[in-house]
This record gives sequence, C-alpha cells and structure tokens, in this order.
Amino acid sequence: MSLVRLNIKGISYSQTQNGAYALILNEIDGDRKLPIVIGAFEAQSIAIALEKEIRPPRPLTHDLFKNFADRFDIIVKQVIIHKLVDGVFYSSLICERDKIEEIIDARTSDAIALALRFDAPIFTYKNILDKAGIYLKVNPKKGDDEQEDSVLVDDLVSDELEHDIPQESFKSKTLEELHNLLDEAVANEDYEKAAKIRDEISKR
Repeated sequence: MSLVRLNIKGISYSQTQNGAYALILNEIDGDRKLPIVIGAFEAQSIAIALEKEIRPPRPLTHDLFKNFADRFDIIVKQVIIHKLVDGVFYSSLICERDKIEEIIDARTSDAIALALRFDAPIFTYKNILDKAGIYLKVNPKKGDDEQEDSVLVDDLVSDELEHDIPQESFKSKTLEELHNLLDEAVANEDYEKAAKIRDEISKR
C-alpha cells in the first residue's frame, strides 16, 4: 500500500462535542483533508508546537517525552496513521536508536504532537485517505446549491479552520497591557488565550 504524506492544516473547535477539537490534516500532493477528533489537552499541545513563540513555563507531557528521547538518543523518524476502525485512527511512531528501528503504537493525537517536536513527517495509507478523506470547500460561491460542493465537518469549519470560540477583544488594550496579559496567560498555561494575544500584538 502506498503512503501519502500529510501536513497540518489547522485545529478547529467542535460545537457538537463538548471539549473536543478537530485536527485537520491535508495531503501534500492533493486537495483532500483528513479530519481527526482529538481532546482539548492534545489540541493545546499541538497548538503550542505550532506556535513557536509560546513557551510553557514547565514541560508538557509531549515536551517531556522529547527531552527524554533526546537524552537517550532516540529519534522519531516518522509517524504513520495506519488503521481506521469505527471512526478511530490508529498510528505508529517509527523510532530509531543506535541505527535500530522500533515501531511504537500511539494515539494519533499524541503521535502528531510528537511529530511536530521531532520535525518528523506524517503519513497515512492511500486506502485510509480514500475512505476518510474529504474535499473541503471553504466559502462556496453564492448561488451554488449543490450540497456535495461544501462539506461541513461537525460544524468545525471556519474561514481559516481556526477556533470557532467567541473571541475576547484585546483591541482596546495598550501594548504594555497586552504584554502583561500574554505573560499572565502563559503563566496560567492558557495557551489558547496567549496565542490570540500574540496575534493582536503582531497586528500592532
């Protein structure tokens, strides 16, 4: 079976499953998306790995695994999403130590959080993408009534596949206040809020 390489398109909040998020993966050489429902902690860990500027005050679980692996010269070479059963994705970490490869079973959300920290590529098999992949059309043309052209994944899709949570306004804050809020959010490990504050600072 041929492997298809994926990258991370975004993370979106689920309005129908409380506390759940959708991780949207995109095939690199195609237009199909692979939506995977993940928990809040895993979504936070993946978001932190994507947001290079946000550093948690203490290591998260996936950071600890990375530090542990570095200490003992273990490398995660790649992640393969290898099975789909009853809507649940199964993944493997392909690791290497002393030129010996080992395959470790992992939840897909954990595997992707680690892949980001090791700069490891993410793959799935073509038959899984054929089965679960979708063509996601954002902002369909007005007057286009064909339902097949617009796919809504569990009410998870916004214009940029970002969080569909009510936005807290930071526009009225000064830059100094924003920097103080950013420090406070990171100290409280509220990385979602920290990312929004950082975006507002970047706009200034």
